[in-house]
Amino acid sequence: MDHSQWKTRQTRKLLGERVEESSAYVEAGYAFALGQAVHDRRTELGLSQTELARRAGMTQPQISNIEGGDSVPTLALLTRLAKALDASLTIDLDGDTSAFSFTAHEGGGPGGIGAGGRSSAA
Repeated sequence: MDHSQWKTRQTRKLLGERVEESSAYVEAGYAFALGQAVHDRRTELGLSQTELARRAGMTQPQISNIEGGDSVPTLALLTRLAKALDASLTIDLDGDTSAFSFTAHEGGGPGGIGAGGRSSAA
């Protein structure tokens, strides 16, 4: 294929063409979506990465790596993160889409006011 025939992945998707995605690409998308959900809930609560790390028994660099999509935590660590974020974590993996949602526990919003913290990504 020469340069004139090459199209970006996004352009091909928009044109309705089938786009093969490697498993590494899909997993990176999941890691990024999870990291965004952690970041969104943490900032909703007004917490620093250091404070979240303290609450979850982790280090600040570990939180940074998760939020940046550079690492995927174990189920045990996800449980600790959800508890530290005073929220339930819902994970929806459905074919080409994924959603990671933190939903505040009753009274678990900013300043103790009940608020729903939700983040998702496709």
